[in-house]
Amino acid sequence: MTRCSPELDWVRSVNHQRVAEQEEHEAVGEVVEPTGEGLTDVERERREAALAEVRTFGDPVLRSRASDITEFGPELEREAEHMVSLMRNAMGVGLAATQLGAMRRLLVFQAGPDATATAVANPALEWTSDELATAEEGCLSLPGIVVDVERALHARVRGVDVHGEPLLLEASGLEARVLQHEIDHLDGVLILDRTLREQRKGAMRALREGTTYSPPHPESEDEGSET
Repeated sequence: MTRCSPELDWVRSVNHQRVAEQEEHEAVGEVVEPTGEGLTDVERERREAALAEVRTFGDPVLRSRASDITEFGPELEREAEHMVSLMRNAMGVGLAATQLGAMRRLLVFQAGPDATATAVANPALEWTSDELATAEEGCLSLPGIVVDVERALHARVRGVDVHGEPLLLEASGLEARVLQHEIDHLDGVLILDRTLREQRKGAMRALREGTTYSPPHPESEDEGSET
């Protein structure tokens, strides 16, 4: 697996196979946290301010299912705009309202710097493909934690926009992974629930000790033994 420097919802498209095999397979999204290295002082300050608003592991809101939104209009639009601003300042590609303590089914995502930021209210996974892909994911609510997560490579999500108009999203690769990740948040599900048992144990230990965790992979171990 291709590895990125740890830190959330900053994602790049990677293939689960080696680089030499990439042309033969469809790329998947790898959701990991940016380290903050290489940022200007202003960017780092904005990121820290954005992260200060995000609820982190241990907050019961992260384990609660959000309620459907029934009122739409300017107030919801302002909330979505605020979430998009936080997501960008935190160097993220997705954010769920529950991560900010709001128990409503609202998410925003922007799967790549050239993509359009989109808000989806009352999102629901209508269909997921049988084709799966495993990639590393991190989470703004689990600082310093990266684990392997298997998800559907393609997904169809139905919801409404901030004005209550119907939305239907056909997503693949990175975008499908981000949407599944954020819908999990709205259902009180974390990446800790989606990873392998041993990785969950390692991540939980790191959270208790205030350290970091990323999964060991045979490729990196082999590379390490050669140096």
